[in-house]
Amino acid sequence: MSIRILSKLLFIPLVFLFLNTRAARVDTVTIHSGIMKRDIKAVVITPAKYNKSSSYPVVYLLHGFSGNYADWVTKDPAVKALADQYNCLIVCPDGAFASWYIDSPVNKYWMFDTYVSKELVAYVDDHFSTIRNRSGRAITGLSMGGHGAITMGINHQDVYGAMGSMSGCMDLRPYKKDFAINQILGEYDKDPQSWLDHSATGMVGKLKPGALKIVFDCGSDDFFFGINNAFHEQLLAAKIPHDYTVRPGGHTWEYWSNSINYQMLFFRRFFDKQI
Repeated sequence: MSIRILSKLLFIPLVFLFLNTRAARVDTVTIHSGIMKRDIKAVVITPAKYNKSSSYPVVYLLHGFSGNYADWVTKDPAVKALADQYNCLIVCPDGAFASWYIDSPVNKYWMFDTYVSKELVAYVDDHFSTIRNRSGRAITGLSMGGHGAITMGINHQDVYGAMGSMSGCMDLRPYKKDFAINQILGEYDKDPQSWLDHSATGMVGKLKPGALKIVFDCGSDDFFFGINNAFHEQLLAAKIPHDYTVRPGGHTWEYWSNSINYQMLFFRRFFDKQI
């Protein structure tokens, strides 16, 4: 074997070694929730260029019904590269099997709105070099997480500057016996107003035009397609600016793995305008 060929063969693994060392870092952290009196895990993805001398924006990325904090990095590993591409942190909270990211009015041990938007955000800001205000924070998620991102974004407009949803359940009321929502809100017939008040569609009145940057989408074959269209029409009627996209696809990881690319670009543009 010639020296030239040998040197090329040795160069190839060195290139891969360099690329691997420059990849985004994925950490699993444990946060103690004071309000729920338990430890909860989250994934934090830091970009390859991360260093403590700079401050980075953060995208909070929520999982769906029956999932957990590791869903995004295990079911869509390419999401890690988006932290590098957009030079931001991506934080994946745990929303339990079916919390719906709600502060439950019937069970004081299910307070996931407060946990994510106050306790987790405070932890991330304390342990990582972040932009510590709404100009550097966005929140989005899929399905149950899409619902949570929109409702928490509206409830905490002082915390987040942008919010999004992928295939989110914008109205909980059609699912009175589904997805364990009644375990969080109680039986629908006992308090239908509570179901509306905790749905994204019931919170539009809290929004002012331009107060939040909003992006959401849904697949044309998704069973939540109708309520996403209705939410879009509701925002139009209220004159709330937003980006709404319909693409072919269903309630699948194939759809969400594609959708997150567009949402991350939307959020990066939002962050850039804040600088």
